[in-house]
Amino acid sequence: MNDVLEATSPATSLSGPATCVSKVELRVSCKALLDRDTLNKSDPCVILMVQTNGQWTELDRTEVIKSNLHPVFAKVFSWDYYFEEVQKLRLEVYDIHGTHSIGARDDDFLGGVECTLGQIVAQKKMVKPLLLKYGKYAGKSTITVHAEEISGNNGYLELSFCAKKLDDKDLFSKSDPFLEIYRVNDDQSEQLVHRTEVIKNNLNPVWEPFKVSLISLCSCDDERKIKCLVWDYDSRGKHDFIGEFYATFREMQKISSGNKVSWDCVNPKYKLKKRNYKNSGVVILTDLKLHRVYSFLDYIMGGCQIHFTVAIDFTASNGDPRNSCSLHYINPYQPNEYLKALIAVGEICQDYDSDKRFSALGFGARIPPNYEVSHDFAINFNPEDDECEEIQGVVEAYQNCLPKIQLYGPTNVSPIINRIAKLAAGDGNIKDASRYHILLILTDGVVTDMADTREAIVRASYQPLSIIIVGVGNADFTDMQILDGDDGVLRSPKGESVLRDIVQFVPFRDFKTASPAALAKCVLAEVPKQVVEYYSHKAISPMCPLRDTMTPILTPFATTPTE
Repeated sequence: MNDVLEATSPATSLSGPATCVSKVELRVSCKALLDRDTLNKSDPCVILMVQTNGQWTELDRTEVIKSNLHPVFAKVFSWDYYFEEVQKLRLEVYDIHGTHSIGARDDDFLGGVECTLGQIVAQKKMVKPLLLKYGKYAGKSTITVHAEEISGNNGYLELSFCAKKLDDKDLFSKSDPFLEIYRVNDDQSEQLVHRTEVIKNNLNPVWEPFKVSLISLCSCDDERKIKCLVWDYDSRGKHDFIGEFYATFREMQKISSGNKVSWDCVNPKYKLKKRNYKNSGVVILTDLKLHRVYSFLDYIMGGCQIHFTVAIDFTASNGDPRNSCSLHYINPYQPNEYLKALIAVGEICQDYDSDKRFSALGFGARIPPNYEVSHDFAINFNPEDDECEEIQGVVEAYQNCLPKIQLYGPTNVSPIINRIAKLAAGDGNIKDASRYHILLILTDGVVTDMADTREAIVRASYQPLSIIIVGVGNADFTDMQILDGDDGVLRSPKGESVLRDIVQFVPFRDFKTASPAALAKCVLAEVPKQVVEYYSHKAISPMCPLRDTMTPILTPFATTPTE
């Protein structure tokens, strides 16, 4: 195989925070690079770096292209794009001498450029001069970055190609063929989509299967021209042209009906000069698999309902509700922190539930009629139907229950998590994307049953459920961070890890002076990704839009219109 032109998959994930406005693919090429080598031309490679907390760190790099001052790299960087963030990146070009390492000498550095992802996305095609140290221009060297958004209506393909009877371009051995695939744009420019590995000494190569996004291959246009070139690899970068052909995605799809899909690989010069010339070989598509990539809105617009449940902490540490210092004090002029958090999150969730009925539960209180401690009770005191009409109904049930209960303890939340997980498990067995659950837990302190809670969350991670925990009041919530998997994988006491990260913990005090929308945006930020992850893991596609179900008003989670 090849140690220079590596087969490149277009989906190297450079994930940032969990939920993004959209995914962007970046493709890189350079022109007029400085020649640092004495006998040959430079062997360039582009290093992608990002800035985090003022420090630059390498995220990924392209393949190395041997002896080329005008490289077009096959490597594709896939990145999450956030409209509300400044995402700084740096592209550095090096002349690579070894197989993997970057040389330490100054003359290995061919130039770099700093910019933001937003600048690239806004321009779609950004061309910038490369700069050496101290801002000095690297001659006439430039770097070009193309950006393409990967939309929710996109997917990716897995393609397998082989060739038969290719022309022999070598004198003492057989050709070393590789295949390049270009998308032909509306302005007739060509964009490299994929470059295969090199198959040494073989006129009948079978290239490794590779993946490419549908938007990259043909901009989701079945009839768009796709130009394919076959080359005989040369270690000095002077590859010999074997032939070319044009295809379309529509032609490629004929393989699904059992038809053989092949193209004559033609050298136009030979066709003009040679009277009986037929081709320089045949390229065959041996397999095509189309994988649909679904977004959060694909599931929502397909009819998936979000069922919202709130669980409220009624332990004694909240203070007597009749006292104005209590976290449960009902001020006629201003809602308390419990109500602020409930309303902020609930008003967004209710737009995704057609019946607008929400379960409202409590824990940590003595409840009538026997005033025994309960860690899982309906705050409307109707165990047969714990749902309330809209968020206002939840607010009223909360206010009405406070005079009827005795705040007690301890702060055990595992019973409610197990209850909702069991309910979600029933929906999970339906095998369609019809219902997903969000559990909002409002608590004033660290949970007492931490071991049982960790076990419950691990079990719940296998169900269509997301858990949001909002810490109310001024307690030390440091130990609660363990439940949020952002800093590591949450494990049960037995060591079993969660299938997926389903918990988001946020202290309310961080948003005391912010708008309710800011709190909602933060705590709901990971939900779209969690929904997609669950159904993707289960290989469940969105349903068709339901005619007999009221279409939800799409107030976006975390203001993310495409995720």
